[in-house]
Amino acid sequence: MSSPAFNSSEPKGGDPLLVDVNAQYVGFEYHYAYLVFCGFIVWLIIPGIGLLYGGLARRKSALALLFQSLMVAAVTTFQWMFWGYSLAYSRTAGPLIGDLANFGMKNVMAAPSPGSAVIPEIVFCLYQLLFCACTVQIVIGGAFERGRIVPSLVFGFFWATLVYCPIACWTWNPNGWLYKLPSLDFAGGGPVHISSGWSALAYAFVLGKRKHSGDKSHGKPHNTTLVFLGTVLIWFGWFGFNGGSALNATVRAMLAAFNTNTAASTGMIGWITVDYFKYGRKFSVVGACSGAIAGLVGITPAAGYVGVWLAAVIGFITAVVCALLQNLNEWLHIDEGMDVFKLHGVGGMVGSFLTGIFASASISMLDGVTSAPGGIDGNGIQVGKQFAEITAISAYSFLMSCALLYILKYIPGMHLRVTEEAEMMGLDIDQFFDEQIGDWGMFEMDRRKVAMEISAPTTPPMQEVQEPVDGEKKVASV
Repeated sequence: MSSPAFNSSEPKGGDPLLVDVNAQYVGFEYHYAYLVFCGFIVWLIIPGIGLLYGGLARRKSALALLFQSLMVAAVTTFQWMFWGYSLAYSRTAGPLIGDLANFGMKNVMAAPSPGSAVIPEIVFCLYQLLFCACTVQIVIGGAFERGRIVPSLVFGFFWATLVYCPIACWTWNPNGWLYKLPSLDFAGGGPVHISSGWSALAYAFVLGKRKHSGDKSHGKPHNTTLVFLGTVLIWFGWFGFNGGSALNATVRAMLAAFNTNTAASTGMIGWITVDYFKYGRKFSVVGACSGAIAGLVGITPAAGYVGVWLAAVIGFITAVVCALLQNLNEWLHIDEGMDVFKLHGVGGMVGSFLTGIFASASISMLDGVTSAPGGIDGNGIQVGKQFAEITAISAYSFLMSCALLYILKYIPGMHLRVTEEAEMMGLDIDQFFDEQIGDWGMFEMDRRKVAMEISAPTTPPMQEVQEPVDGEKKVASV
């Protein structure tokens, strides 16, 4: 049975008033049914990141991160439909970026997709949209506890346009320069993790450090339960993230799903091992969650290229490297408190590099068509190609993000950062009305405390004056 073929004279896949557009997929329905399911569970990563970020932040700014998780998805959906999909995946794209052939979802319907002939383009478009939404949301973590919401959404729209879409085109569009090189990136080590990590670092750099008023909660998660729940949703969603990136329902896709769970598990073991010896044989729930996410990040570019035991190695190594960089923010002198750069930037780079070493054609050929040998197969040059991907995406995403943020910073009304008073009181009271996380009594207590700190007059300094006493001058303190 031959696969469907794209017909340029029928870019929509046929006129449904004249032909049955489903007929071309008879016998292949299980492929796109599987991908739709993967897309549905990938969506769970969106609220998962919101819960994770909300738990890691202080309570007074947690609501903003939950709100942003859904708003980023909404804004990115519009961007993707407007021109994002066309800029990333148009069939007439150049090596750097796509054109507007599919502007406004033009001709995106029933034709075989650019990624896989057995997937209708509308299904492929939805699946890739969710990748973009998750990536933008990861980036927004760089602004936590001090970034205003409206500018962050504007930045998200243009970041998806100027950073994510070009990098996705480089990596996954058949006309992209990294695709032709080729670099090996199964599910987004570069477009998703490396780019978001460096861009979050740029966001934190441009905003500047948070104000530290001496409160003990600074830099500590306010709700470990939210962190745990968010991680669970992210882990579950990642089965679709990696498992669907084969763009078919072959054995290779099933292996990618297995590798996903394997790397998350060994990543958790790796991080906890570092914590256990570093902190006097004690454990951390947040550390375990961070290790799982580091393992997921590390295996993302490699999931469809390596066997199960090498997936375990990649997850473990990535998590250990990230855990050992506990003081990375201090070394860089940048207050990126969500550790987006450490987990996604560094983790993505480690995973991409290890993909070049461990990729095997015997694994990639499990889909019947893809041959992708790496260093382990004697193709040592692949490691260099992975390094080219890492350096190009890192430099482009950081510099472009900085440029975009500085432009927005000086546009009237687009102040990126809240006032110092609003930051001390928390983003939730500054950006929302009649809503907050936790008990209102505690909220009012915190607000009164901050108000007292802001309005309390300072004690005047001691001064010395001279007063005549019995004809002599005497020093008195007032």
